[in-house]
Amino acid sequence: MTSNDKMAPHPNAALVLFDRALLRARQSRAAGMGAATFLLDRVAEDMADRIAAVVRTFRHAADIGTPGEQVRNALAARAATVVSIDLPVNECEALSLSQASLDLAVSALAFQFVNDLPGVLVQIRRALKPDGLLLAATIGGETLTELREAFAAAESELEGGISPRVAPFADLRDVGALLQRAGFALPVTDVDRVVVRYDDAFALMHDLRRMGATNILTERRRTPLRRATLLRMAQIYRERFADPDGRIRATFDIVWLSGWAPHESQPKPLKPGSAKASLEAAVKGRTSPSPGGGGSTRMK
Repeated sequence: MTSNDKMAPHPNAALVLFDRALLRARQSRAAGMGAATFLLDRVAEDMADRIAAVVRTFRHAADIGTPGEQVRNALAARAATVVSIDLPVNECEALSLSQASLDLAVSALAFQFVNDLPGVLVQIRRALKPDGLLLAATIGGETLTELREAFAAAESELEGGISPRVAPFADLRDVGALLQRAGFALPVTDVDRVVVRYDDAFALMHDLRRMGATNILTERRRTPLRRATLLRMAQIYRERFADPDGRIRATFDIVWLSGWAPHESQPKPLKPGSAKASLEAAVKGRTSPSPGGGGSTRMK
């Protein structure tokens, strides 16, 4: 691939929320500790099931930014070639992808640390052949809401202010809008909520280190966390989010997103006024549950 073949970065300058060089260092440390992969394992299995449901032959696929080998292994039976594309450390986040070169692009648990997600999605859409598929899973929604609340309460009480400890995460509506903005057709999003139980907040934080998912916000506090604040955080966490057996809950929302590069064969939206039934009648006659992801609880 020559330099002329590479996709150009998104023209709009992105707010730099994440220190991606630090992320890479944290992920390397996690691998040395013995990475905690239960979320990635779950996503890889789910991704294999979702792709199996698509009646399509994929010749050229790319795995974009996924840590580990789980997703690439899951794709091996569905694509003739699977290449791994790193998300760059530098701020421009330009991907090494040629235009209209892919039938399938996937990503697992990587997009939540991208500074310019709209720009990355545009690059992926341009790299897909017409009617090519993007399927990705990212951390979003109410992930770690318990930890965020406990830290905020402890810092407010003992230090008179709040510092950014947990990254902001996109919700379903945000992700769906980003897919449309990037030019994807037939965008679909859903969420898989995973509730993990731990002995205490310190066990949760140890798992986050083993995921390489500790604080990489550029606006993070540089001074060490005070011991008193940490202990108070753990106490508040237990008071507010413990089950009757004393174990605490931690929420992880896995937001799934999919979209297709536009193609003339795809279904087209109806023209305004052409519907044969009113929305009111459809809502009144609906008896099935709303679509969406399921959830589960994992014991730790």
